[in-house]
Amino acid sequence: MKSTPSPASPTMPLVSLTASARAVFRTLVASGPATRPQIGALLDLSRPTMSAAMGELERHGFVENVGESQGSLGRKAALYRAGGGAGHVVAVDAGSTHVRLRVSTLDRRLLHSRTYRLPSNHKVMDEEISLAVAEEFEAATAEREPSWGPLRAIGIALPSRVVRPDSGDTAATRQDRLFTRFEPPGGLPLILENNVNCAAVAERFYGVAQGEEDFAYIQIGLKLGMGLMLGGRLVRGRNGAAGEIGHIAFPLAAGMVPVPGEIEAYLGTEALMERVRGAWDASEGPPPSDASELFRLAESGHGGALAAVCRHADDIGGLVATCVAVVDPGLVVLGGGVGTSPLLLPTVPEVAARLSYPVTVRSSSLGPDATVLGIERLAIEEALVLLLADGAR
Repeated sequence: MKSTPSPASPTMPLVSLTASARAVFRTLVASGPATRPQIGALLDLSRPTMSAAMGELERHGFVENVGESQGSLGRKAALYRAGGGAGHVVAVDAGSTHVRLRVSTLDRRLLHSRTYRLPSNHKVMDEEISLAVAEEFEAATAEREPSWGPLRAIGIALPSRVVRPDSGDTAATRQDRLFTRFEPPGGLPLILENNVNCAAVAERFYGVAQGEEDFAYIQIGLKLGMGLMLGGRLVRGRNGAAGEIGHIAFPLAAGMVPVPGEIEAYLGTEALMERVRGAWDASEGPPPSDASELFRLAESGHGGALAAVCRHADDIGGLVATCVAVVDPGLVVLGGGVGTSPLLLPTVPEVAARLSYPVTVRSSSLGPDATVLGIERLAIEEALVLLLADGAR
């Protein structure tokens, strides 16, 4: 799975490791703490080869001893994990409503995290999001500790489609607006990716789509979006626009002309709440102030709120049916501020099956952290490529 890195060269010198040492390190990064016998058995390495590989990694600080593990025969063996010399990555979800930041080791141990609620909602990348990213990154940098080791890569998820920097289309995607106030440190790989694509990555490796080769992650919230995995690979499209379901032609009816972005405007939370307030029965109390309150009322059994949510679930089912008819993913994961609500099930799959083909629909298990976890994984993958492959012998 290849992200879209900006060209840069790492500030830290790359080390040269043998193939066995690289394999051992990748195993520790992927599976977490393990003993030498465990890794040796997994990789089918002899004891001398395993000892030599661990010696290499220890010299560079790439592994560290974190205790002992009790073996099945009563023997104890040293337990190892990725060390401080391997370094860390910074992952940022530059979202429409929040900026979330994670600092983690290459084996995903959390070192630091921050979440900032934007003063207003933003449907596109702009200067205010850029400023928030700059401030959050600076604040995290100020917390940096020597034990974190060197910074190896930065990953940022954007609320826009993303293209390669040399495509000539960055102005149209608005991804270049990230840099109006944020200036990334030079000499480091910078990975940019669409936020919904990142959420799809996270669901495949850590969420309800683990092990699935084909599925669609559909975000329903302030905006609409789809991250598409087919054959275990993220589908981006020629223009980085694969999954931009907010651009589906809508409405389609006699006497009506489709308007760009209209389906997103109709299904987004702002339009949802306008419809709710317009149809609200004053005898049932004051209308909910936002979508979160609407769904809380519906969960408590409030008649008017539940009716509004059921209607919205019907509409979402129609959107899912359109996506299923085009790509037939077999599995759809619903995410986003609205999409994760269990109240959407079983209506969404029932409507989708009636209008297109049967599909399994699951609610995201990662919630608002899906995007930042996905961009973290992409940043780690890029860091490993540069740290190991380019310095290999």
